[in-house]
Amino acid sequence: MNALDLPEPIAAYFDADRHDGQAVARCFTRDGVVLDEGHTHSGLAAIEAWKTDAASKYTYTATPQTLETQGRSYIVTSRVSGDFPGSPLDLRYRFTLERGKIASLEIAP
Repeated sequence: MNALDLPEPIAAYFDADRHDGQAVARCFTRDGVVLDEGHTHSGLAAIEAWKTDAASKYTYTATPQTLETQGRSYIVTSRVSGDFPGSPLDLRYRFTLERGKIASLEIAP
């Protein structure tokens, strides 16, 4: 999975994304934040609910393609394929890490 040599918290996120909301939430700091589709999900319970809801709507896989850094942020462009309209598409995942966990994640086209 780690052909891009992703930082461990980010590699753990993409691995957890193939499982469930609880696994994804464990990748974040206690007060972690996810911004996705114009909505903000703050805290572990909200992040778990966000992932669980997304997984209930669609089946998909996210395959990291590129990694770049901008200041304290890591930006991963990932090919997302699944049973959703417009599949496949490339999304940009902007991660900010803190103490070995993800403090924030913004997902955008």
